[in-house]
Amino acid sequence: MKVLFIGGTGVISSACSRLAVERGIDLYLLNRGTSLRPAPQGAQILRGDIRDPASARAALGNHSFDAVVDWIAFVPGHIETDLGLFRGRIGQFIFISSAASYQTPPAAVPVIESTVLDNPLWEYARNKIACEERLVRAYTDEKFPITIVRPSRTYDCTALPIEGGWTVVNRMLQGKKVIVFGDGTSLWTLTHHADFARGFVGLLGNVHAIGEAFHITSDEVLTWNRIFGMIAQAACVTQPKFIHVPSDVIAAFDAEWGSSLLGDKSHSMIFDNTKIKRFVPDFVCRIPFSLGVYEIMAWYNAAPKRRIVDEKFDMLCDRIVAAQERAFPL
Repeated sequence: MKVLFIGGTGVISSACSRLAVERGIDLYLLNRGTSLRPAPQGAQILRGDIRDPASARAALGNHSFDAVVDWIAFVPGHIETDLGLFRGRIGQFIFISSAASYQTPPAAVPVIESTVLDNPLWEYARNKIACEERLVRAYTDEKFPITIVRPSRTYDCTALPIEGGWTVVNRMLQGKKVIVFGDGTSLWTLTHHADFARGFVGLLGNVHAIGEAFHITSDEVLTWNRIFGMIAQAACVTQPKFIHVPSDVIAAFDAEWGSSLLGDKSHSMIFDNTKIKRFVPDFVCRIPFSLGVYEIMAWYNAAPKRRIVDEKFDMLCDRIVAAQERAFPL
């Protein structure tokens, strides 16, 4: 099977690239070669920029593919580029959408693939919904062979799955207060990218997946209090100082951070993975966050230069903490 990944070296896609090669797929990657994650040995690189259609067209040449996956399409204009490049030369087009596209806040959990797509609180999710709508029209009107995949929060060893990344760990190590949004009891799912890959690669070239949408997540459900506690434990911080701050207060200080909370993380989201397990029977998640978080700490500890502190984010946290303490003094 001959497959093209547009991207292929990102947080999620890097594990999918490795597994695809391991399973004997003839994998091509179309990218600019700027990622910190190397392409897997055995993948063939087509050097081009998908944001420059002429560059991408030159890189693709006369290739045709059994499946193409666009890991980095975020707005409908990106989808139009894909349609122009791949009409008539592929067997399947997989769009990487987002589980943030589901109704937010959800009317009911667990969320299933037929849950309405409606997120008025986050522009990122609204753009993903618009991309899906364009692809569904292409499928309906011209039989463009789509499959839609909606990841939730997926991480690898380089990607601490909280806003601020290492800066938050550094605050823990310094004994500073760390912001946990809301009361920390909303439920969330974190998925290791190697687990995601097992579900995803099984969809490549799967004719039964044409015209279908899937989310692929772990079945492990954690509160954000527990997630932050696991991070502290892995960082060997025995008495972390957490402070709970309402998400709308955070949004008043930083609109971008706030929209990602109000439009996604501050609401409990639990996913029913029955559908992906039915289409890919060998899909199973094996890496709980209690293990994955130690992989993350090992990556940071392996090279001090990776432990980058975002001074701007650190000062933002200081301002929010100070305001919260003024509003609710102990």
